[in-house]
Amino acid sequence: MHDPTVTSHYSPNTDTDREAMLAAIGVESAAELFDDIPEDFRFPPLDIPTPLSEFELRQELGDLAAQNATPGDFACFLGAGSYRHHVPAIVRALAFRGEFLTSYTPYQPEVSQGTLQAHYEFQTLICQLTGMDVANAGMYDGATSLAEAAMMAARITKRNRIVLAETVSPGYQSVVRTYTQGHDNLQVDVIAANGSDIPDDAACVVVQQPDFFGSLHDLEALASRVHELGALLIVSVDLASLGMFNPPGSYDADIVVAEAQTLGVSPSYGGPYVGVLACKGGRDFLRQLPGRIVGQTVDTEGRTGYVLTLQTREQHIRRERATSNICTSVGLIALMSAVYMAAQGKQGLKHTAELCYHKAHYLASLIEDIPGYSLPLQGTFFREFVVQCPLPPSEVNRRLLDHKIIGGLDVSDRIENGMLLCCTDVNTREEIEALASALAEIGADNV
Repeated sequence: MHDPTVTSHYSPNTDTDREAMLAAIGVESAAELFDDIPEDFRFPPLDIPTPLSEFELRQELGDLAAQNATPGDFACFLGAGSYRHHVPAIVRALAFRGEFLTSYTPYQPEVSQGTLQAHYEFQTLICQLTGMDVANAGMYDGATSLAEAAMMAARITKRNRIVLAETVSPGYQSVVRTYTQGHDNLQVDVIAANGSDIPDDAACVVVQQPDFFGSLHDLEALASRVHELGALLIVSVDLASLGMFNPPGSYDADIVVAEAQTLGVSPSYGGPYVGVLACKGGRDFLRQLPGRIVGQTVDTEGRTGYVLTLQTREQHIRRERATSNICTSVGLIALMSAVYMAAQGKQGLKHTAELCYHKAHYLASLIEDIPGYSLPLQGTFFREFVVQCPLPPSEVNRRLLDHKIIGGLDVSDRIENGMLLCCTDVNTREEIEALASALAEIGADNV
């Protein structure tokens, strides 16, 4: 039990320390510091339990955590932007070394050559994976990367209309609107996925590949149409898919954004993640690319060195000319993705992508044969697909928990009784078949 006579060793100031500080500022007690607050509001009674000891607190938090349905303990088929993949042990072993863990955001960067080199390697690997010319050292996440890219396109084209395909993640669309709401001159439109109604004054057209529902599209014709109108094509790509499918650079994308969580980072309750932003190498693009960019150079003795270049944050240049307000580095998470890409290599990334693709298609083939369920969307998909259920997905997911299965995302606001299911390399054949069996049992009661 908590002993009120014991002073916490996490509170470093002794009574003597406090008395000295109060004397230095000329007050008798800490209570005097609150004299400007009306007396009735100064120290309201708080109906909270007495504090716990460290041991008791760990036990209580453990009990709360045990109430979660956790991937691993449960088979998990939930994706929609955050994915569970196998992460080789080398990723954390390297990224969590003290040299990286304690200096991930250097404010005197040129003295941190190891950190800068890691950032440079991340940029290089992202360029190789996406087929683009240049990449920055990371953004906050995939959604904010997309918003920054849209505003970047508006600056390059000097146009004010941002156009989103309707199949872009609803969450990403929401972040774009949040980012642009402070810019009175920016307008956000949503159009059909095939780009049939692109306005003539669009600054950019944003598509997702694969789209929010997991479907892949031929984007070459769309890219040509966008460029004919003088706009830029922004592609929000699933990096894991690039182990199998053509990179955005091959079909003339102008700016590529992505969520790199899928490369070596666990879902982690939604963060911290790292966003990708890569683009063509023209001067107009480089000058408008937000975030940190690390360049390689040589010192006065001809030795290889790394520096921050084209620094575009408001800490570095006049605020009104800044292209980014990122003020903390996501370099530690970017390092995890860089280690993952380097450790996997081309063949490893290809193998992971193939596992995701074939397992998802195997699951889809099983579900398609279950009475009451159907696949409403046709065409090629990667690791996610929509299932139309015989009852509301919320009810299906609730009942799946009884089978120790975490189901998919409820997308019935967009597709009637639609559930977005995800299958990755870590889903075993036994889990896949157990999900199909559970869906058949649930559906049998409602057909």
